[in-house]
Amino acid sequence: MREFASDPPIEARVGDALREAGATVAVAESCTGGLIGSLLTDVPGSSDYFDRSLVTYSYDAKLTELGVTRESLDDQGAVSEPVAAEMAAGVRDGSGTDWGLATTGIAGPDGGTPEKPVGTVYIGLASRGEWGTGDSYTRVARFEFDGSRTQIKEQIARRALSLLHETVTADSDADDPGPEGDDQRRA
Repeated sequence: MREFASDPPIEARVGDALREAGATVAVAESCTGGLIGSLLTDVPGSSDYFDRSLVTYSYDAKLTELGVTRESLDDQGAVSEPVAAEMAAGVRDGSGTDWGLATTGIAGPDGGTPEKPVGTVYIGLASRGEWGTGDSYTRVARFEFDGSRTQIKEQIARRALSLLHETVTADSDADDPGPEGDDQRRA
């Protein structure tokens, strides 16, 4: 699974960013079937920041393991923005990690529709803020990838890790007041 890898690979860069931020992540995977967890644990020392990966492929697994609502599954289907958001928040809250990352999509070769063709994925990312701050949030992004089933799965996994990396890095940069402290906003 290195066809779409960068150098250094995204799983290593995510690990460095999480370690630097002192943050942890848990993953809820549907269409990627554990690939994100596998990539993360390919990195030595990943136990510093990686908690778990739950493969919740069925509706029942999403409902019982992550608390995805029956209404979201019935109304929108498993491959949808609300389900991705609930998966990400559910794995974050269930594991007590700083970040929850989730994937739900159609890896193919069958199962696509005109509205959701093969290669469609929703990636959910949930951040834990401190209690009472209102800083917790969940975001979802939709993508479409081409290729064979294994190619689509790898692209989804790597894109999910890229989103996590971009967000952790941006959040860390926002938290770092820089060399002049908070006074730099006055410039």
